[in-house]
Amino acid sequence: MGRLRAAVLTATATVAAAVAALAPLPPAAAQRAGGGYDGAAASRDQAGRRDVAGAFDYYVLVLSWSPTYCAGLPRGEKDPQCEVASSRPYAFVLHGLWPQYQRGYPERCYVPFKPYVPQATIDRMLDIMPSPKLVIHEYRKHGTCTGLTPDGYYDLSRKLFATIAIPERYVAPAAQQTVSPDDLIDEFIAKNPQLRPDMLVVACGGAGNRLREVRICFDKSGVPATCGANENQRRLCSASRMYVPPVRGSARPPAVTPEAGRTPAPAAPRSGGTAPAAQPARQGDWLPGPR
Repeated sequence: MGRLRAAVLTATATVAAAVAALAPLPPAAAQRAGGGYDGAAASRDQAGRRDVAGAFDYYVLVLSWSPTYCAGLPRGEKDPQCEVASSRPYAFVLHGLWPQYQRGYPERCYVPFKPYVPQATIDRMLDIMPSPKLVIHEYRKHGTCTGLTPDGYYDLSRKLFATIAIPERYVAPAAQQTVSPDDLIDEFIAKNPQLRPDMLVVACGGAGNRLREVRICFDKSGVPATCGANENQRRLCSASRMYVPPVRGSARPPAVTPEAGRTPAPAAPRSGGTAPAAQPARQGDWLPGPR
């Protein structure tokens, strides 16, 4: 137990040191005053304005359950992580690293440079964040408010992502599962002893209360921290049980007729029977499970 605690403390100290090396650009108001932001005062700059780069209270590392996201993708819209033929089935992926106020959050903050994400930065994030559009979007909406450059923001995102171990049954499940939000949180804590129940929440929704996200809170030095009011478990997932879809490739779409490109028509009714009502085609959602 002593060795495990020592390993956790060492990993935490390493991340904290890495975060310090990635110190964000201070807000203009803080530069003029020669000071920084601390505690509750970090929600606003000295003029009381929100959406100021570097002025926030804590981070949320957002892990998205890729099968749920892909099941809801509109027909005709493509995303690399959702290709069934992909050589890698995606489970939990990095959605983003969000700077948060204790209530609410900043977005699309002004930075004294063009918020352009270099192609090399996009490419090196695709193993854990498998969508170029998402990489660009997350920096513009959330990364600018950290005060970090794109490289600094994604270096920090990767370091924090690497501190979280995924419980074994969520690594690449080929079969559908159901689980309670509390049980999923307990499994994450068992795998990550540096976490406490008030440091993470689960988001669910849609058909069958599908698992959508796990959100884990960190302070501005990169150490796991108590979440703020934004991460309200009852608001994000009040269901007693969640449906966890399997990874892509383990659930195949129904056969289609080549001539019509549609699912086969229902069989003709028996003599004296009533024809079954036609069912609308699903819009790209081929997952098994409740609806």
